[in-house]
Amino acid sequence: MNPSENYIVNAPLPYRDILFHLQLLVENTLPGIVLKNKWGMPFYYYLDKPFCYFNMNLKKKYVDVGFVLGHKIQSHKEFQVTENRKKMMSLRYTTTASINDTVLIDILNEAHQIILESKS
Repeated sequence: MNPSENYIVNAPLPYRDILFHLQLLVENTLPGIVLKNKWGMPFYYYLDKPFCYFNMNLKKKYVDVGFVLGHKIQSHKEFQVTENRKKMMSLRYTTTASINDTVLIDILNEAHQIILESKS
């Protein structure tokens, strides 16, 4: 197992369940996305560009799905957490029930389109 897979498998409950669910959504939505490890976190790359990451915050009890090009994502602004970040945006989850699959898939698809447009 690579370090990112270890991060997910060894996460304490309920974070492990959240991370598994997020991993399934990301990998099923974007075939060809590559899971790497950056800054000690699972970090997805698409077309060799940083795409999104998972970060557990045990102290504050949530999992962030952070998007590198978050400032360009326009859909579902009401779910986006920026906390004074200029470029990054995240979606924050405290339970698997709090994950809105449709919202995450929409944002993944929009971020994917942004990368494709930047390549042309």
